Amino acid sequence: MKLCIAEKPSVARDIAEILGAKQRKEGYYEGNDYQVTWTFGHFCTLKEPHDYYDQWKYWRLEDLPMIPASFGIKLIDNPGVQKQFKVIAQLVEQCDEVINCGDAGQEGELIQRWVLLKAQNTKPVKRLWISSLTEQAIKEGFNALKDGALYNNLYAAGSARAIGDWLLGMNATRLFTKKFGTGKIILSIGRVQTPTLAMIVARQKEINAFVQEEYWELKTIYRETEFTAAIDRLKSADKANKGLAYLKEHPFEITSFERKEGREGNPRLFDLTALQVEANKKFGYSADDTLKLIQNLYEKKLVTYPRVDTTYLSEDLHPKIAGILQDLTPYSALTAPLLAHPIPKLKSVFDDKKVTDHHAIIPTGMYPQGLPLEEKRVYDLVARRFIAAFYPECKVSNTTVLGKVGQVPFKATGKQIITPGWREVYANDVPDKKEGEEEEKTLPIFVVGESGPHIPKVHQGKTTPPKPFTEATLLRAMETAGKQVEDEEMRELLKDNGIGRPSTRANIIETLFRRKYIEKRKKNIYATQTGIELIDTIQNELLKSAELTGNWERKLRLIEKGEYAMETFKQELIAMVMELTREVKNNAYKVITLTPETPPEVEKEPKPKKEPKPAISIDALYCPKCKVHLLKKGHAAYGCANFQVCGFKLPFEMMGKKLSEKQVTDLLTKSKTAKIKGLQVPGHGAETEGRIVMTKDFNFEIG
Repeated sequence: MKLCIAEKPSVARDIAEILGAKQRKEGYYEGNDYQVTWTFGHFCTLKEPHDYYDQWKYWRLEDLPMIPASFGIKLIDNPGVQKQFKVIAQLVEQCDEVINCGDAGQEGELIQRWVLLKAQNTKPVKRLWISSLTEQAIKEGFNALKDGALYNNLYAAGSARAIGDWLLGMNATRLFTKKFGTGKIILSIGRVQTPTLAMIVARQKEINAFVQEEYWELKTIYRETEFTAAIDRLKSADKANKGLAYLKEHPFEITSFERKEGREGNPRLFDLTALQVEANKKFGYSADDTLKLIQNLYEKKLVTYPRVDTTYLSEDLHPKIAGILQDLTPYSALTAPLLAHPIPKLKSVFDDKKVTDHHAIIPTGMYPQGLPLEEKRVYDLVARRFIAAFYPECKVSNTTVLGKVGQVPFKATGKQIITPGWREVYANDVPDKKEGEEEEKTLPIFVVGESGPHIPKVHQGKTTPPKPFTEATLLRAMETAGKQVEDEEMRELLKDNGIGRPSTRANIIETLFRRKYIEKRKKNIYATQTGIELIDTIQNELLKSAELTGNWERKLRLIEKGEYAMETFKQELIAMVMELTREVKNNAYKVITLTPETPPEVEKEPKPKKEPKPAISIDALYCPKCKVHLLKKGHAAYGCANFQVCGFKLPFEMMGKKLSEKQVTDLLTKSKTAKIKGLQVPGHGAETEGRIVMTKDFNFEIG
């Protein structure tokens, strides 16, 4: 018997259907010599400090640093997780071979390996490695299963990351909280979180320290074209007026006219960060929102695996591109010109050297129907970017005109689109204007030496402060370890040294918001006083440096490639934590008295914060009546999988209200919902407010 372990019940259901394992059992499917079971996210976590030593339960400076002799894992404290894990452990013991069908990435590998480690698996392991959840992709994946050992380095990198975050997070958070915190404050420190906050604080300080200055520029209009003086901005109105008087005494003369044809390269395919940046710029979506939306589209089989950091496709995908474009029927007006000719094998799109485990995010070709607006928008971004990548380049004409008035040089530039090329895909979009970029305008033909009257003027302006981060610009700064980079090629080179991973950056930003270290005003992100004071308290540059943290990320990627030892990385972090502890204990900085975070609460001997419990999938819950069989979703209700015998069912709609997934989960796990307005009691005309309660005989009433 072969045992497949998926990461979600829905994925397990799809795999079971394709493999012919159609018999539903308690916590798994069976049939055709396969058993298919599932986790629902993280089942295991690294042990907490008190799991190693009782005295580590309390937050005391004298116990730091906490360095376990070896790291262990434990099951998450959740009844649903523990029940499903028992099923997995029994199946692991009975099977002949395990097929790891977890999410095909570092986090997915870690989740599955920890479950197998906890289940004490000794059976051979194969790996299903796929980039989409379509039926074709799953079938192809099972026909080309990999040896699980091929992903040992990926697992090692995931373990090193988790251990590194534990070592620094657990120790530094307790260290700074006990040394500098007062009252109930928790000063949270993290390997990626803290340098990200430091970048925002640094920008905030630049903005706060900015002193606005007035300036004056000389301009003139010659032949209906505005020219700007190519000299330093003037610092006084007096100098500007003297300059204006000088200009009025001399004619305008053309000294150079140059028109060059250029090309605007096609936009790159999306990696996760680029998609999050675009969705933030166009729709104001947070990085976390975009990650959830693209993950939903992936699970609906509409796009390929999203947690990627490459903008390239593998070369073996080239023959499939025409078929995907053909299937994008809502975009047929845009794909028709491409399909009229063979699809070019562009080096800017296909490059095996730039692709490791996964390729860029692209549509699968499946037709999207009935999508919510937010998902439709994100799908449209992916689909149009995919189409635009294969269009011709955009041809432009760039014009530069130089002139002079007496001894004062002037300049004007213009750009004209000759052939729109890939811009046709975005014909209805308002183009983004980058800072310093010229507007698209056509300049007349000028002849060198021509001269004539002009209309000079003075433009008065004010200097502007540095721009605060938005989620889009913050994601880019994290990707490039704080370096301001516009060039796509350079950005690709810097990705190995970015801080965080594409899949974790959204969560880091959300954590900073949740801890009230940063706040959002419209689209802009600002450091709060809490965040500023925390960064000011940290004297150790290593904790705050995006560049040095990016170096850790590079080492984690080298571990993934088998080019760096996990144990070396761990020992480096241990040495750093020990040095940091010694330094902070022996130095006196100012104590921080701030508004306490919510919800963490520090007691006299505070306990460490526990990880939030994962959301429970209704598919993973057992029938509350018989407590033997899992629940099954029907057309109008959830019911016991053994309904004919047990008879339990929970309708989707009750007392005139369609129940949300949260309300259904509350009924199943707590036997009651929160208060609901507008409930209708049979036989009574008026609506009422109350809780829906599941009675002891498994009926439902208003309580």
